[in-house]
Amino acid sequence: MPEAMIRNPVPRAPFAADPDKSRGRLAQEPASATRTPFQRDRDRIIHSTAFRRLAHKTQVFVPHEGDHYRTRLTHTIEVAQIARSLARALALDDDLAEALALAHDLGHTPFGHTGEEALDACMAPYGGFDHNAHALRIVTLLERRYAEFDGLNLTWETLEGLVKHNGPLLTRDGHPTARYTKRGIPREIAEYDRLHPLDLDSHAGAEAQVAALADDIAYDAHDIDDGLRAGLFDIAALREIDFLRDLLDEIDRRHPNLETPRVVHELGRRVITRFVEDAISESQSRLTRALPADADALRWAGEPLIGFSATMASADTAIKAFLYPRMYRHPKVVAERRVADRVLRACFTRFMHDPAALPAEWAAAADGGEAIRARAVADYIAGMTDRYAIKQYEELFDEVPELR
Repeated sequence: MPEAMIRNPVPRAPFAADPDKSRGRLAQEPASATRTPFQRDRDRIIHSTAFRRLAHKTQVFVPHEGDHYRTRLTHTIEVAQIARSLARALALDDDLAEALALAHDLGHTPFGHTGEEALDACMAPYGGFDHNAHALRIVTLLERRYAEFDGLNLTWETLEGLVKHNGPLLTRDGHPTARYTKRGIPREIAEYDRLHPLDLDSHAGAEAQVAALADDIAYDAHDIDDGLRAGLFDIAALREIDFLRDLLDEIDRRHPNLETPRVVHELGRRVITRFVEDAISESQSRLTRALPADADALRWAGEPLIGFSATMASADTAIKAFLYPRMYRHPKVVAERRVADRVLRACFTRFMHDPAALPAEWAAAADGGEAIRARAVADYIAGMTDRYAIKQYEELFDEVPELR
């Protein structure tokens, strides 16, 4: 049932999510007199504890490396800005797109992807750890703020977009898609889907597809910026990518002898602009060809209808291929990753053997069989910020980990 009949003055496309026709929330609530359901979702995400913790979680560099590098929070804000721009240009519900962008990294651990890999290895005997599944667990269970329910009680549209923004999890005949063939879909998602079906065999709505694309755009632009700032590569090296060389040549023509910091900024804004403009044009072409009658028709189109052209998809691939060895696998970053991996694995092992070392509420949650204890320990560690994980390690082992 619709939560609220609040009219948005901006015309929406027929395939946009309609807040007046939302599939609703798991726990029914009175309608808001001033906000649509998707606006309420966005606001609940912003006010959540998990969202605040993103300020002190690593994107690529740990925070003590400098105040100007991206954290999970600043990355999330950049993704939300790009998602809003795309959604408005495509006549979608920009409140839902923003909510999904703001929530897309809630499940990340401390120390970026290193933390997720460490927790996944520790949790291998118990079903593994997946940041996407953990984000669902956060917004449906672990956030305990409201009197009437656990989690944030978000709308169906936000939950399905959170789970499926990277595509379906199941094929039409019920088998796991390629990403989940080896281990199956995460247990947390499967369990929630049985309670509140999320159509795991369809694509997500257009707003979730927009948020996923915005994530790629933000990554490309700000990782180039952070890599240059850290001295992991220089501007000249970027010229081996045709797309970036053309942008740098354009900057040189328009602004000869521009100082380096301004060149870096001009490059970043052009990267975002070109990707956004291409995504709008390509998505409009796909939507015109497919002509989805409504949001559900778009979900069942069989392929994403929001995306880059082939040319820009190649540019995206080239940027990521450039950054992988020079940034994500740079010796300095790899050295930090090794220490971060050791910190989280050691904490997990200690808490598994001595759950009394956990804070009281988490020790209570760990009171059960081994699998229950492991899930509680993983939940606790995943919620840590980088600096809190370091503090916990120091307290448990009387040792200061050297992350420089």
